[in-house]
Amino acid sequence: MQNLKTEPLRLITISISHYCEKARWALDRLEVAYIEESHAPLFHRIATRSRGGKNAVPVLVTPAGTLSDSTDILHYLDGLAQNNKQLYPTEPALRQQVEQLEELFDTQLGPATRQWAYSCLPDDRTLLLKLWRQGAPPVEQALLPIVFPLLRQLLRQRYRISATSGVAAYKDIQRVFETVNGLLAGCPYLVGDCFSAADLTFAALAAPALRPENYGVKALQSHELPQDMLAQVKQLRQTPAGAHAMRLYREERHRPS
Repeated sequence: MQNLKTEPLRLITISISHYCEKARWALDRLEVAYIEESHAPLFHRIATRSRGGKNAVPVLVTPAGTLSDSTDILHYLDGLAQNNKQLYPTEPALRQQVEQLEELFDTQLGPATRQWAYSCLPDDRTLLLKLWRQGAPPVEQALLPIVFPLLRQLLRQRYRISATSGVAAYKDIQRVFETVNGLLAGCPYLVGDCFSAADLTFAALAAPALRPENYGVKALQSHELPQDMLAQVKQLRQTPAGAHAMRLYREERHRPS
């Protein structure tokens, strides 16, 4: 646990981002004091760059420097954890398994769930603005409608959003879920017999495709979403991997180590 006399860390986010949720969950679980500074997409770059980060979030500003990657953030936080509360096993072989799974989820699952979610959403200005305004400063909320056309174009280009991208992304999600299904056969956690960074990363990055109730920020309501999107959410929830992530959100999301 962090020394209460130290200054809180500062977490710079786009609040709805599942990579930011990964960092937020680790901070909450390890009871590390922090202040979350949320921004709207595009505007977040001013905050991250001014603090030594890059264009992406999350960014964690610490006494030791600025961290600009969710996995780097988890490693840093793990160093602050008390004995037996770490997110990474001390046994080398188990730690390697956790880190390999985390890399898989970071590089394959996270991009796929993001691309799928944006591909499924209707091209609805009101709905997207509602998502992006969450937690942002009032001035950014006011400016979002003005920059919306540019932001939507950048989104499509960066995440390769198209009429068919959602189908391919959903298949990528299913492939990762199949891997996780195999790992969970008779096991309560992905590696070893306790919760680890592998479980946390999987649940957080799968969240856009599962819509768990205990997600770190408010999500869109079901009645706002397309029925075919909700049908795919239901399908993923019924897999062992989906059920595992949903259980982690119920039992582990707001529970300190």
